[in-house]
Amino acid sequence: MNYEHFMEEALGLASKALSAGEFPVGCIMVYDEAILAASSRTGTRGNSVNEIEHAEMVALKRLADLKEDLDKNRITLFCTLEPCLMCFGALLLSGIGEIVYAYEDVMGGGTKCDLTKLAPLYKNCQISIVPNILRAESLKLFKAYFENPKNTYWKESLLSRHTLSQ
Repeated sequence: MNYEHFMEEALGLASKALSAGEFPVGCIMVYDEAILAASSRTGTRGNSVNEIEHAEMVALKRLADLKEDLDKNRITLFCTLEPCLMCFGALLLSGIGEIVYAYEDVMGGGTKCDLTKLAPLYKNCQISIVPNILRAESLKLFKAYFENPKNTYWKESLLSRHTLSQ
């Protein structure tokens, strides 16, 4: 599978989110070289900030709405930012086989969890993690987001400081 090609698709969604004033996270789900679901982060601008509309969660919902009988272990999720703990847990429980991400979330990334130390529901899950695919391109989007004074989501956070220090 061409990781760079599919990450470019996710980066395109993240760029559109950034243009709309949203946190620049884009994600796609790929099965047999075809994109099944795609989404970007919403709910990060203005006074209506929420932690529900993560790109991965929306993509999982769209995947479920397809109502197709798929071997979810053969699905690869491409995301411009390492999935948070909530999204990582949902991806595990959904049976997604692989996560490919561009930029590490030093503040809330969940993919480094030691599954063997978690409850049985999670510790028996199998998933492959591939980091740093087109990292520089994703970093550029996050820098642009955090450099814009109109964007207040995670402003002055560990992720913001880490991003702007590079």
